[in-house]
Amino acid sequence: MKFVPCSYEAHGDAILAILNDVIRHSTALYDYHPRTMANMKSWFDTKAQGNYPVIGIENDEGTLMGFATYGRFREQPAFKYTVEHSLYLHVDFRGRGLAKPLMAELISAARAQGMHVLMGAIDAENTGSIALHQKLGFTHTGTIRQAGFKFGRWLDLSLYQLILPTPASPCDG
Repeated sequence: MKFVPCSYEAHGDAILAILNDVIRHSTALYDYHPRTMANMKSWFDTKAQGNYPVIGIENDEGTLMGFATYGRFREQPAFKYTVEHSLYLHVDFRGRGLAKPLMAELISAARAQGMHVLMGAIDAENTGSIALHQKLGFTHTGTIRQAGFKFGRWLDLSLYQLILPTPASPCDG
């Protein structure tokens, strides 16, 4: 297995398939409708504009098994050192121990970019993701009760954060 920087051209189809499976079959994403390739183009463009990584993990045959990324947490400039991350694995590669090294790679990228806080917004029933975040040092900072509605029921959203010892010299402006 190897980590790779993902691009629209090389990985757009595979990431779209992963996201659409998650949308259709889980509460890991609070979307109702599958995404399109046009959505993916815009998504990759936004990542590039913000200089946000999209890190993939491929098997020896070059198949994308999953990806992790982060992006803007909130629009106000004072949040510039805080990002919200996400990590998704293809259904065929879940339960193989890939999430932890992929998340560690994403944390390393955040440190290198001088980010200070990684935020994870996790469906409160997603015990696997919560356990992963706790193993990596994330702390629970709150739960928004009934934040979403999907599959005919209310969903609670738990927030987890990891504070990094970066940036070296934060500044206003």
